[in-house]
Amino acid sequence: MRDPYEVLGVPRSASAAAIKSAYRKLAKKHHPDSNKGDPKSAERFAEINSANEILGDEDKRKQFDRGEIDAEGKPRFQGFPGGGGPRGRAGPGGFESYTFRSGGAAGGPGGGAFEDILNSMFGGGMRGARPGAGGGAQFEFDTGGIGLDLDVNVAMSVSLEESVKGGEKRVRLPTGKELNVKIPAGVAEGQQIRLRGQGESAQGHPPGDLLITINIAPHPFFKVEGADLRIDLPVTLYEAVLGGKVRVPTLGNAVELSVPKNTSSGRTFRLKGKGLPKAGGTGDLFVTIRIMLPDGNDAELEALMEKWRDLHPYNPRSGLG
Repeated sequence: MRDPYEVLGVPRSASAAAIKSAYRKLAKKHHPDSNKGDPKSAERFAEINSANEILGDEDKRKQFDRGEIDAEGKPRFQGFPGGGGPRGRAGPGGFESYTFRSGGAAGGPGGGAFEDILNSMFGGGMRGARPGAGGGAQFEFDTGGIGLDLDVNVAMSVSLEESVKGGEKRVRLPTGKELNVKIPAGVAEGQQIRLRGQGESAQGHPPGDLLITINIAPHPFFKVEGADLRIDLPVTLYEAVLGGKVRVPTLGNAVELSVPKNTSSGRTFRLKGKGLPKAGGTGDLFVTIRIMLPDGNDAELEALMEKWRDLHPYNPRSGLG
């Protein structure tokens, strides 16, 4: 993964507020729901989220700046006390194999003492000595005791309906691998789904897990407020004046709302139990009336309103001073 500062486009001296602002702008720009024609948007979105996990966390950012973790949040090998560290070379599975040379052959003068010192440093993780070049002894230690974070973090965007009813969705990993993921009913914004053993792998270590963070996409007409939903309902002028039954969409089946006569725009009605599931019940749906006039000019309507204005004048703004 690239340097998180480079991913978010901020300098290393950036403030926490600047990092937060940059993350929000990039997340909005590259959200998969806003780039459905771009197959790489999910990868960019996941990279942005991973960068924010490092820089958006004060402790992790300090660890990264000190070189203690890499751009994926994984620990870096920091060397050995005193600076006299061993020389390393790449080994199988991406690990480093470290070689220690003693003054003599294994079991010779100084050899056992040196192995004892190293065993005390690494908790008995030293492997046995084997002859090395020049008559010296080579010791290797087992890196299995060094903790590795093999978990993979990705973001998944789901619709409001999917978050309520559950379902199945395909997610693409940074490696290019794709998986079908079951979305549990009632999943919430920011909740994580853990798929064990689907993370990265490394020789000598159990595979990591896949952690999927849920993002609930904005709905075209419902606004979420906790377990409650809100919707603006357009009605005609004659429906507002004469009243009548108006069809209202919900997350389930549509229902009919009885609009009383002379209903003003902005009046809100409450439909109990038509919101989102919550502990001990279900939230409500709040319906706000919005009177909509017909498009274009209507001579008959204008003539009617002029006559009505002359016969029934009133000032709804009289209370505003």
